[in-house]
Amino acid sequence: QVYLAECGGGLVQSGGSLRLSCEAFGRTLNNFAVGWFRQAPGKEREFVAGITWNGSFTQYADSVKGRFTISSDNAKNTIYVQMHNLRREDTAVYYCAANVNSKNYVRTSQFEYNHWGQGTEVTVSS
Repeated sequence: QVYLAECGGGLVQSGGSLRLSCEAFGRTLNNFAVGWFRQAPGKEREFVAGITWNGSFTQYADSVKGRFTISSDNAKNTIYVQMHNLRREDTAVYYCAANVNSKNYVRTSQFEYNHWGQGTEVTVSS
């Protein structure tokens, strides 16, 4: 079983930065790929970024390319997403998720992920 705990959300002004963390418990990161997703009020949950178990491959949604960076620290069993130049449309609850069936690939569908954190809220004000 994998348990994920996100933190780092908060209120930030447009153009600002935040770093979200996702710590894994129960299994080490070298057993699965991790994705970050977000869900804004009234909208579907969407893929934001993903990383393979060894950090060799990353993938981003077009809407965040060049602004968000996903990384991993296996020693801390933690995945990060550094977010710069935040926009109001980035406002959402952000979730990290583990895909234990495909550690060598980043999947963009939420249905490919087996374990989810509780989410951390990001609010970007103008």
